Amino acid sequence: MTAPPVLALPGVTPALAEALAAAMARVDRLLVETVDHADPFIAEASGHLLAAGGKRFRPTLTILAALACGEVTDEVIAAAVGVELTHLASLYHDDVMDEALVRRAVPSVNAAYDNSTAILVGDLLFGKASELIAGLGPEAVLIQAQTFVRLCEGQIRDTLPCPPDADPIAYYLRVLADKTGVLVATAARYGAMFGGGGPEQVEVLRTYGERLGMAFQLADDLIDIASDGSVSGKTPGTDLREGVDTLAVLYVKASSNPADPADARLLELLDTDLGHDEAGVHEALTLLRAHPALAQAKARTREVGDDALAALSGLPPSDARVALATLVEQVIDRVG
Repeated sequence: MTAPPVLALPGVTPALAEALAAAMARVDRLLVETVDHADPFIAEASGHLLAAGGKRFRPTLTILAALACGEVTDEVIAAAVGVELTHLASLYHDDVMDEALVRRAVPSVNAAYDNSTAILVGDLLFGKASELIAGLGPEAVLIQAQTFVRLCEGQIRDTLPCPPDADPIAYYLRVLADKTGVLVATAARYGAMFGGGGPEQVEVLRTYGERLGMAFQLADDLIDIASDGSVSGKTPGTDLREGVDTLAVLYVKASSNPADPADARLLELLDTDLGHDEAGVHEALTLLRAHPALAQAKARTREVGDDALAALSGLPPSDARVALATLVEQVIDRVG
């Protein structure tokens, strides 16, 4: 299974493509300017992941949301950069927690420098993001603070087991809404706010963005199970090695029949530490790919994507709205 780039949007009109390219050039210039620093070491560490590239998914969404509601203003550009810096800062911290060695095909900051540098530079980038957002007014500052709180809450819950009195699937989806969905929602929300949208359009795009972010993460989880690593560019089974119960695994645990030998074996593997057991990971992936739970997880991902599409009905027709809908389909189509 292939995993095409999320932002390859077929059918985008030449006029929209030109407007997007011009706006994203402004975003990139402000990003480079903002992460720069008088101290060469701080400048180098702050720009480490920025220089490595990335899809610029969130700022692109901010631009599209602005175009769907009005126009790309200076405030839209600043908001797009603030969201991207918040995302970059979270990656610096994630890599410390995950003990990652590589990010965007280059050494992670914690590997290239050390954990303390990665944490402090992540904090610095959060500060830079907040500095930009502060120039957009008190409502934008409040949204940034609330977004940051939810990001942290989601990350904390992600490291904890599901409480015994909670539904594991609902708990997992809540984690995704906080950990991934909220920043995508804020990206779209800011675009609407500062592009000229009214309160109803701002809420439409906030809802759309949260559902899109959740669908994006759910699709990534499925790719980790179902994809051929040589095609997708990702090593399958990473979540299994790390003991992360993604949606398909939760469906297995909720619906499997222990009397079925295949189910019993899969449940046994899923309750085993597979961190250093490549044969076990391969066997678990084979059984997961044949299990009905995988189709269930794909269907649930499609439902979340459909929720995002439904929200767009609250926007007036435009090329940007078509692009926002196409973005949902691209996210879902990555997993068939």
